[in-house]
Formats: sequence, structure tokens, C-alpha cells
Amino acid sequence: MSSTFGNNIRLSVFGESHSAAVGMTLDGIPAGECIDLDELQKFMDRRAPGRSSRTTARREDDVPEFLSGIMIGADGDASSGRFGVTEGTPITAVIRNRDTRSQDYDLMKCVPRPGHADYPAHVKYGGNEDFRGGGHFSGRLTAPICIAGGIILQILKRRGITVEAKIAEIHGVEIKDEASYQLAMAEIDKAAAEGDSVGGVVSCEIKGLEAGIGEPMFGGVENVISQALFAIPAVKGIEFGRGFDAARIKGSENNDSFVTSGEDGRIVTESNNHGGILGGLTSGMPVTFRAAFKPTPSIAKPQRSVNYETGEETELVIKGRHDPCVVVRAVPVVEAAAAIAVYDLLQE
Repeated sequence: MSSTFGNNIRLSVFGESHSAAVGMTLDGIPAGECIDLDELQKFMDRRAPGRSSRTTARREDDVPEFLSGIMIGADGDASSGRFGVTEGTPITAVIRNRDTRSQDYDLMKCVPRPGHADYPAHVKYGGNEDFRGGGHFSGRLTAPICIAGGIILQILKRRGITVEAKIAEIHGVEIKDEASYQLAMAEIDKAAAEGDSVGGVVSCEIKGLEAGIGEPMFGGVENVISQALFAIPAVKGIEFGRGFDAARIKGSENNDSFVTSGEDGRIVTESNNHGGILGGLTSGMPVTFRAAFKPTPSIAKPQRSVNYETGEETELVIKGRHDPCVVVRAVPVVEAAAAIAVYDLLQE
């Protein structure tokens, strides 16, 4: 099924944007892994909506409710125990949807939103799809990904593996320092004031992976990470290492020379144009990639569409609460997806 990921672990994501809840089942995590629930909640809060003026006004607590697979605290109360231990069985958790305004989407039942999955989903499911807030195609489904990723990030950290992402670019403004960051944020504010949206780029670095992880051909590290990353609805492109820029230079410029590390004689490369991956396998250098995010398709400006029922072209003005730029909340989702992919690869 398309909502299930992993060859060695299995992550299944379920729910819709305006259903009772969204959630996930994560199978393949061994027993005895201690999960700091305070740390997990802090991670979830980074993605949660309604936390700033630059995100959707929809306010959700995004507190995972564990139904199985984790023993929560001494008395079974997450609020007092603040820790959990994996039981070795499938971990299932849900997040209740509480701040929904489904009436904002009444028109979407017969008029698809440009840039969204509304039209192809209508064709595929014969009008039986949940169109409210994008249904199962909504960015709301990245919250369960963050539950699984937040758990796995803690496990990886204990193994000396870190996954860190950051905003690299907003609407063409590259972020290099505080001044450029403020310029990038101004682009978001300007778009929001105009009833429009902007996209951007998130960069990510994975440290601590030894050489030789992954498989050639279809099981390569790029393949597995990309599959997980493209589960994030707004992702439209991924490049590893120097990426597309490598197509503009010579081999002598792009190749990374091998040298021995002065500390322990370990083989490393002087540069990292290859982004830590050669032939689908990790080289021992940090794995680096950049993910491009499209502008949020739900905008306040009038757009052209077609009414399913009448077949007539019509003007559509989208109501509801939407992010003027999804990149702001996407950083922890990128970390979560990458962590899930890495953990799956490590089980080979």
C-alpha cells in the first residue's frame, strides 16, 4: 500500500485532515528502547500548526496518544511518567483532530483546487474521497511521520547518528546569516499580505553513518531517502551533495579526493560533492541533501477551476486557514522522514 513505508521496518500512516484523528503504526522497533516523551513532544511542537503568524491559524496540540507498543511511565500516564519503553510489538499512536472547520471546504466537493490532489483523487476514487482539508493527501499526515521519526531520532542519537535540517532558502532568498534570514521571512510576510504563498528549500545533514550502508541499484541510500521524503506533500525535488550543480562542472572539479584522516587513519574525502553517497552506498562522509518545496497551493487569490457537476469553468476563492509557506514547519518533517529511511537501511 502507498501509505506504508519500509523494507525492514514497516511504517503505516492513516487518517485524514478532518477525520477524528491521524496516526501511525510502526513495526520493527526492538524491545527495550527508552523514549523520552518530553523530547518527543518538543519535536512534535516544531511541526505543529498555529504556533506563529507565519503558519496556519489552525491550532492543534499534536500530542501523540499511544495505543500500543510503548509502556508509558510507571503508572501508564504519559503526563506523569514522561518516558516510555518499547515493547517490541507494533507501536500505534494517534493524534486527535480538534480544530477543524470542514464547512470551509464545501465548495471543494465539486470544484478542485489548483495545485492540490483534489482532481486526480476525485477521478481515482470516484468521488468517494474525503476532500475536506485535502483528506489523506493533506500535510496534516506529516504529523504521524513526525511521531515515528521522533522516536527513531532518539534511537539513532544513542548510536551516534544525528539528523539535522534547516531552512536554506525562501522564495529565492538564500539564508546565510541573520540578515538574510530576516529577508527570507519578509518574503513570507509579503506573500501572506497579498493572499499568496511562497516555497523554499530545506537542507539536511546526516552524521555518524559508517561506510558501506545501503544497496546498489534500487536499494541505494538516495532511493530510500527520496522515497521517504516524497511522502511530504509539498516536496518537488531532491538533490544529494552538489546535486544539479555537478552537471555544470568537470569531473576533475566534482570528484572528491580520498585521503586518510590524521586522527585515526580512517579513509575520508577532502570535499563532499558526492554528499556521502557513492554507488548507492554510504562513504562514511556526512550524507547531505536539499529538498525543494513548492509554494502552498491554497491561496486567497481567485483562481480558475472547473465544476465537476456542471462541467463549466468557474472562479474559485479558497477559504480556510493555510500556511503562506510550508517550509517553516517542514524542517522537522524532513528530519523525521530521513531518520526513518536511515533506520530502515541500518537494519539490512
